[in-house]
Amino acid sequence: MAAKRDYYELLGVDRSATAEELKKAYRKLAMKYHPDRNQGDKQAEDMFKDVSEAYEVLSDPQKRRQYDQYGHEGLKSQFGPGGFDFGRDFTHNADLQDILGSIFGGGGGLFDGLFGGGGGGRRSGGRPGGPQPGADLRFDIEIDFEEAAYGSERQITLPISVQCDTCHGSGDKPGTSKESCRHCSGRGFVVSGNGFFQVRQGCPVCGGTGMMSKNPCRDCDGSGRVKKQKRVTLKIPNGVDTGSRLRMTGKGEGGIKGGPAGDLYVVLHVKNHPLYERREDDLFCQFPVPADVLMLGGSVQVPTLDGFARLKIDAGTEAGKAYRLRGKGMPRVDGFGRGDLHVHIIPEIPRKLNAKQKKLITEFQSFMDQKQYPLTNRVQEEAEKMYAKKDQVKS
Repeated sequence: MAAKRDYYELLGVDRSATAEELKKAYRKLAMKYHPDRNQGDKQAEDMFKDVSEAYEVLSDPQKRRQYDQYGHEGLKSQFGPGGFDFGRDFTHNADLQDILGSIFGGGGGLFDGLFGGGGGGRRSGGRPGGPQPGADLRFDIEIDFEEAAYGSERQITLPISVQCDTCHGSGDKPGTSKESCRHCSGRGFVVSGNGFFQVRQGCPVCGGTGMMSKNPCRDCDGSGRVKKQKRVTLKIPNGVDTGSRLRMTGKGEGGIKGGPAGDLYVVLHVKNHPLYERREDDLFCQFPVPADVLMLGGSVQVPTLDGFARLKIDAGTEAGKAYRLRGKGMPRVDGFGRGDLHVHIIPEIPRKLNAKQKKLITEFQSFMDQKQYPLTNRVQEEAEKMYAKKDQVKS
């Protein structure tokens, strides 16, 4: 399998390119390699998918940071097992429609057949003036660590275009109907040029619908949709992580002329927690243990997601020792099992000692032998070896 090309190289932009520069570069390449301009050209089709993948990643700040830091390997969690899939993973359908609409009259033709039903493909709609599906929406939300660990339910409010109740999405004043656009004869597009090279453009009069409203609905100004604050219940499963994407079918933009609503994609960003560091499904924590417990041995109560767990500390335990509590990490989002909790011991030295405590510690020091401090002795020995070699090198 050939190595994937660098995204910046694919789009022909610098690594510091702005969002506007990225969109400009993508516009140029998408128009060049679009299937409607290269019918039957598999190489152009593949190139169109590749530049779309590059634009999807670089136009998203989070994906771009991951790519800049880790390259293509850093994006495995963003896409499915087979990698980027245009129909599933391309979230900039509105940009594509804006880029191609004026050239291809809404982006239909081979565009639909190539990418199929969901994601980008369905955005092209059906016959001129007929029902059109609503756009998919993306909503980013920050959640607490506890919500990711235990699952939760959120109420979110979004400004979404929904079907107009007055005209039921038709865009016409109740009791009236549309008529065929005379400029394009109801086709939704006009053709300019002659001979071998011809350009098909969306009809500038009817906007590519092929129909004209004689009496537009006053509530929606003939668009068939109105903007409303829509309240959505979001169920967050336990085990999600930053970058997890929840799909809510039919919760996106309302369709046009009675078309189906788009989908809502909620991208999660999990806050850091003061106790734990998360690495995939495993949790890591640094746990303070009193110095006397480390010397004499004992037990401590370690906080886990399920409550405190008793951890036995052997006498003479050194700082940095790690204990692994299996099955005490984050639940896996697929519902099968859990990660582990890794507890790293750090000694806690008591502060603000009173006179009696200081006296006892001083007395304790008088009974200690240097041989009882193996780490200190080792450092001493290694330092003496280093100084000896220094004298040999200099002589």
